[in-house]
Amino acid sequence: MSQSIITIDTLRKSYFMAQQAVEVLKGISFSIERNEYVALMGPSGSGKSTLMNILGCLDSPTGGKYILNGKDVSKMQDNELADVRNIEIGFVFQQFNLLPRLSAAENVALPLVYAGIPKKERLDRAQEALRKVGLDTRSHHKPNELSGGQIQRVAIARAIVNNPSLLLADEPTGNLDTKTSVEVMEIFGKIQEAGNTVVLVTHEEDIAAYAKRVIRLRDGIIEKDMQQAEFLQYAKTKHSVPA
Repeated sequence: MSQSIITIDTLRKSYFMAQQAVEVLKGISFSIERNEYVALMGPSGSGKSTLMNILGCLDSPTGGKYILNGKDVSKMQDNELADVRNIEIGFVFQQFNLLPRLSAAENVALPLVYAGIPKKERLDRAQEALRKVGLDTRSHHKPNELSGGQIQRVAIARAIVNNPSLLLADEPTGNLDTKTSVEVMEIFGKIQEAGNTVVLVTHEEDIAAYAKRVIRLRDGIIEKDMQQAEFLQYAKTKHSVPA
């Protein structure tokens, strides 16, 4: 059995603007193994957000193949993609997307409502997910009673409550200060160490440096695919100023 959770083969994505095709992803190929921790990086317009949407089954490619956990999702219809999203993928967004009237535990339990899990089991699993992010003592608090970092931790707990095959994080520290960003990134590290596959999108090199592998995109192609040590050296060299 293949160890790859994600296999991307000559993936293309075009958008039509004023009857003109704009190619955003230009035939990229890569695979991600189970339990890998990968950052997708690149400047604005590089195609990283488009790729993230395809990986998250929020959009479909124009051409090429996307295999997720053994399923070819590149040819699926919207209702099939919705099922895959609910079962296979946990999302963490920059904007948190918590419901203000619900407690932390109720927010975390939401994906289980859609999965038809009974209420007691939902709340038990939500409490366990909050424990994993160090927030089990704040489970009854509403979002407005929590700090930005705590809110993002609730969002991470919600993303892992369904035991997804893949955790996708889109600019997860974009709204956080430096200290809180470090705390949140340490949580992603613990989640990956516990056996989860983590893929995050970021434009920040210091955030990408937490990942074990960095795929750098530019103009719709893969510019570099580096292990952590190589990326750290690359980032250091890029910023070094000649004497």
